[in-house]
Amino acid sequence: MKQTRTRHSQTYKDEALALAERIGVSKAAEQLGLHASQLYGWRSKKQQSQTSSEREQSLADENARLKRLLAEQAEELAIVKKAAAYFAKSLK
Repeated sequence: MKQTRTRHSQTYKDEALALAERIGVSKAAEQLGLHASQLYGWRSKKQQSQTSSEREQSLADENARLKRLLAEQAEELAIVKKAAAYFAKSLK
């Protein structure tokens, strides 16, 4: 006989993982009627998602730093162009 797969909500998964943190994975799985491997899988996916959001944050920080640097370089270039134009007029 084929068993149907039960889909659990994200809040259920988060609460199950919190319980597993407090009392241990095997005891939490037993209390919830789950396999310990499910909790380990949920924990792994949660850690990967946190890692990717940390990576996205570091990329956003780097992007902001590069934008500031680009703006400074553009300002310096504009000053050099004005100075070149001024000295070109004074030589004539």
